[in-house]
Amino acid sequence: MKPFIVNRYGRIVFPFNFFPELDFSAFEALDQFAAVIKRDFEEKAPTETDIVARVESRAYRGRYEVLRDLALNLFWVNRYAMTMYERRPTRWRDVPRHRDDIFLPVFKLWEGAEMTAAIESGYRALPPTWDEGTEDKVFRILLDVFRHKKGAGAELPAIKPTVSEILANPKHLTYHLLSYDPDYPGYSHDDIIETTHRVPELEALLRQAMVLHNQYRWDRARTRLTEVGQLHDDDFVVVFHPKHDEVLQFIRRVKGGRRVRPRKPAPAESRPPMTPYPPVTVRERFRVMPRLEAIGVYKGERPCSNEDLIRNAAYCWSPMTVEEIRRKTGIEQRLYTELDLDHMALLAAQRALDKAGRRPEEIGAVLFCSCTSVKMMPSLATWLSGQLGIFQTHASCDLVAACAGLPYGLAEAVRQLQEVERPVLVVCGEKFSDKIGTVRTSRMIFGDGAAALVVGPAPAGAATDLEVLQTYASGPMAEVDSIIWPNPDFDNNITVYGPEVRNLARRYLTQMIDELRTLPHPEGRPGSMLDAVELIVPHQANKTMVVNLAQAAGITPDRLYFNIGRVGNTSSASIPIAIHDAVREGVISRPLRVFAPGFGAGAVGGYVIMRVDPAIVA
Repeated sequence: MKPFIVNRYGRIVFPFNFFPELDFSAFEALDQFAAVIKRDFEEKAPTETDIVARVESRAYRGRYEVLRDLALNLFWVNRYAMTMYERRPTRWRDVPRHRDDIFLPVFKLWEGAEMTAAIESGYRALPPTWDEGTEDKVFRILLDVFRHKKGAGAELPAIKPTVSEILANPKHLTYHLLSYDPDYPGYSHDDIIETTHRVPELEALLRQAMVLHNQYRWDRARTRLTEVGQLHDDDFVVVFHPKHDEVLQFIRRVKGGRRVRPRKPAPAESRPPMTPYPPVTVRERFRVMPRLEAIGVYKGERPCSNEDLIRNAAYCWSPMTVEEIRRKTGIEQRLYTELDLDHMALLAAQRALDKAGRRPEEIGAVLFCSCTSVKMMPSLATWLSGQLGIFQTHASCDLVAACAGLPYGLAEAVRQLQEVERPVLVVCGEKFSDKIGTVRTSRMIFGDGAAALVVGPAPAGAATDLEVLQTYASGPMAEVDSIIWPNPDFDNNITVYGPEVRNLARRYLTQMIDELRTLPHPEGRPGSMLDAVELIVPHQANKTMVVNLAQAAGITPDRLYFNIGRVGNTSSASIPIAIHDAVREGVISRPLRVFAPGFGAGAVGGYVIMRVDPAIVA
């Protein structure tokens, strides 16, 4: 988990965007680790010669662009030290010689004086971008770190030699501090977290500069490279200690050459079903008709605006603006919560039960739909049952159907209803904010929220509120694995592979629309079920993407309702939260026939055609 925090100014901060932490338990071999390092630190970072070339060609338009490139370069240069080791200045006499958990860095001679002078001259010749004083402060920190670093970024190995290994060649060069003050000034964790600036880009850059300064917390001007054979007992060297035991175990795995796990077998060729699975028409298939009795919602209490994302720009993010995020996603803010997922789900469930006027002993089943639950035993559904005072249900279980959670949950609720003929509680909840880490695309999209629906038996002879149900799953493996959590290739964070997600969304939306066009109008009028739909409330995946796909399928934007701009993508909870908001905004001001499609991770999909009466919304 990588949670956000709220600083004293009431601003959201993502610590992991500034203090690089990798999950070394996920790495079996050096090449797997190297791929993550390359993607997170190297691909967006210019080399030292790149920066000088851009300065000399006058490619920079303002000082901020130089500062950002310097910071990216220095995070790259420090990619191994920051993620794997702690630097501890130590007298040479006190350095153990024969341990396998203490390391010394080895450097080649690197002369950066000319590069430093060129960068400084180029920076001074540029105009300030926003705030000359702050930009100069950042530049002083970054240039001092750049001037005194002892190696170029491309030369640095991940696994440092042990002391005995470096002593095998007395000519090896390592850090030698001509003086060391253990109280040398630096920035505390609170200093970094509590930093604030009116310009979001500079707020992020200030934090990055502070973190980089702390990597060399000594008088950098009094640092030399010295042959280890020439060191004296009272000389200070910089010893590298593994940051934690998982790093040390990773180093031992790499150096020991242990066998890695066998590769997973290649996927079989995907083949469509022998015949399509038809949508389920509820009144024709089932005896007990379902009635929607209530919808209760809990939305995250902490808005995270697009500006907040830029305030937290990580060392591995491409540049972006508030408008670019809005244009790509249709999102202006997402909502986060400081509550646990189970707490959110409980609040939504209580609100739905209160609205429905149902007592615990009346509930026949509890279904919890989520793809972000970390509670495996007991299942969150059984935990909710106990918290709500339900002594026994016919079934309480969790469903993992990601963004199609609502169609899956309602389909299962209708089946349960046939057996128990008692109300079924369907809860959809997601907490993404602490599972994203430094993956920018995921951070732009996902939010936190929960919603609960009470589905009861309709009175004898009454019409059903749930008219058509459909669910799907699978597809080509590229689509099945298009959204992954935990993902070892992305430090076990939630990751979204955009082109594959668009492919599965296009495939499912086309299939859904085609099915609805073949179903007759429910009132026997001319036209199809699609013509009878009065409002489309899709899974709030990405407004820009969904609108484009809907238009390609012949659906005009005026038929679609979105609230993603204010709450973000809450996966399984997104459709019921959107229905709640549509009622609150007066978009649903009378009973309407709603088409609610969902699609997402695991290449799942599904939809429900339902009658929504605004009176059921808590």
